[in-house]
Amino acid sequence: MKKLLIAKPALFSFDECLWFLNRNYDDCLHHIEPGSLSKAICINGENIAFSLRDQDQHLVLDLTHGGEDVAQQEALVQYIIEWFDLERDITPFYQLLQKNKTLGYMANDFAGFRLIGIHDLYEALCWSIIGQQINLTFAYTLKRRLVEHYGDHLSVNGLSLHIFPRPEVLQHVSIAELRALQFSERKAEYLLLVSQLFAAGTISKQHLLQCASYEEQVALLTAIRGIGIWTANYALMKTLKQLQAIPYGDVGLLNALLNHELIKDKKDNAGIDKLFKRFKGWESYLVFYLWRSLSVVKRDL
Repeated sequence: MKKLLIAKPALFSFDECLWFLNRNYDDCLHHIEPGSLSKAICINGENIAFSLRDQDQHLVLDLTHGGEDVAQQEALVQYIIEWFDLERDITPFYQLLQKNKTLGYMANDFAGFRLIGIHDLYEALCWSIIGQQINLTFAYTLKRRLVEHYGDHLSVNGLSLHIFPRPEVLQHVSIAELRALQFSERKAEYLLLVSQLFAAGTISKQHLLQCASYEEQVALLTAIRGIGIWTANYALMKTLKQLQAIPYGDVGLLNALLNHELIKDKKDNAGIDKLFKRFKGWESYLVFYLWRSLSVVKRDL
């Protein structure tokens, strides 16, 4: 078994990141045990499985299937670095947190928590579409059905590790087939449209990276039927780590803001804007930490 070491930054907690990837939801795209995770992805046309664990100053990456090529190993290491946002110095964000009387506790309670990404833009957009206007539990159920029906999987060490379906596969699925999996007709239409656009090369992560500004990225995504402001910002936050992306209208975000009495009600846009202006350049990180706070019983603030 090939073992690779990935250096950890000073402000990093693997346990915090594992908490986010688990949260007691039925996520079919990775398997988590105490202190480690297992996952399969496709790199350069080959399905590769790996496990990841914490050890002193490094993350230990064990290749459990494939990945014998050096270029693939380098790509996998870069995938991990991007997934856990390991190259970013988040000290300035912590300094802003510590200046805030209401949110300052997060710097200690959630120390080392990172913005966990979704490397593949196509997967991020599909997941956003799946999650529109339904609760997370049912969203994960729908994702599992989609992945198990149309994605690849590897059997490694007794685990069935699934890989998100490719657009070239999903573009040929019928609305009736998705309806049979309990997707609404509208969501089925959106998923098929996005799959067709990606399969044809009309939209891609590279297209977004070539945009001159964040605003252009949002405009490019929202021009696609079924992708609104929330979906576009979620995908930009998760895939491009666009730190100014805020998924406006997100129920979890609004609940967290209400829990901290930072807004009067869910329509208090002025209160939302006032808070995020104090965290300019770190808006997406603040969103992530507010989501993290939802697991904590409301405290006296």
